[in-house]
Amino acid sequence: MTISGRVRNTTRMVYLKFLILLGLPLGALAQEGTASDRHPLFQDEAVLKAVLTAPISQAYAQRHQEARIYFPGQWTYIDENGETQRLEVSIRTRGHFRREVCELPPLQLNFKKSQVKGTLFAGQNKLKLVAPCKEGKRYQQYVILEYLAYKMYQLLTDDSFTVRLVRLSYVDRDEDLEPWTDIAFVIEDDKDMARRQDLDRVNVESVLYSQLDHPRVAVLQLFQFMIGNNDYSVIKPSKDDDCCHNMQLLGIEDDDQPVMPDESIIPVPFDFDFSGLVNASYAAPPSQIPVRDVRFRYFYGLCVPRPLLDEAIVEMQSEREGLLALIANTEQLDEDLREKNLTYIEEFFEIIDDPELIDEEIVRRCRGVDLMNKHFGTGPTDSTSDP
Repeated sequence: MTISGRVRNTTRMVYLKFLILLGLPLGALAQEGTASDRHPLFQDEAVLKAVLTAPISQAYAQRHQEARIYFPGQWTYIDENGETQRLEVSIRTRGHFRREVCELPPLQLNFKKSQVKGTLFAGQNKLKLVAPCKEGKRYQQYVILEYLAYKMYQLLTDDSFTVRLVRLSYVDRDEDLEPWTDIAFVIEDDKDMARRQDLDRVNVESVLYSQLDHPRVAVLQLFQFMIGNNDYSVIKPSKDDDCCHNMQLLGIEDDDQPVMPDESIIPVPFDFDFSGLVNASYAAPPSQIPVRDVRFRYFYGLCVPRPLLDEAIVEMQSEREGLLALIANTEQLDEDLREKNLTYIEEFFEIIDDPELIDEEIVRRCRGVDLMNKHFGTGPTDSTSDP
């Protein structure tokens, strides 16, 4: 975090409440990061071709263990000049739910920083690899749809993880598994994502409503509603992890101030395989949601003042064509899924285009109205639920 970054973000927190009180537009605050600071790997949209050669079967065999070691291997890829490059890489299984239930559990790639200098992987150390959970075309399509969820959020804000598709061939060095090829994607490291925003990663046990950056939360929650995802929280952790569930928190950490100030924490979402957009066969809504199908949208976000919600809606509407184009132009997506999900996203816009549906589907279902009124000094709404 630079001094200029701290000053900019502190000034922004003060300015936020002033805008809300005056009812002025908040869209200028939604995107402050710069896209040009991404490492070379994430500066290109082309599908990367690569081969992973490693004792993959040994890594998979450890997926149910809490203590897992890295296995050495080789990462071979075709660079931007069409030339073959080789890097040393170590792998181990990662994640929680998918690590336990997937026949092909997700992997963590660990590169050597000294070796990647001057290559496409310059600046990379540990990368999360998202790949099909099981064999079969259906699971391949899940990966592509989850990739699209990341790209959609990236279109809405720079406070997002960058991703890149990889056509990856797997070669098990022990020959216990037959070689195979899948479409996968890698996710930008959380430290790099925070650095782009000139912010710190925040590790806390829980988050107060007052500490959240509410304009960004308003957009985030509409995005989650759009893709039909309730497998997240912006205030609570999952099990023994740091806060928050399927969120990386960003903010300004200060050793002299152990408690995060108001309006300072920016949640950045990840893991969208339980969304209605992906519609994975293993996905189910949280037990506290009164629906049984992830494809059925149900807003379960926190309440925010109506000016913030309206501004977030305007932002979403302004990116409508771009969001739909991401689905329409992804050639790896099957035609039937393309059409189904174009319709699915259009149905979201039908809701936010209709004031009555906004009240019915979002405002009356939001949680924490008392917290909102206390923090912002706003009046009562029709919402009655709490977090």
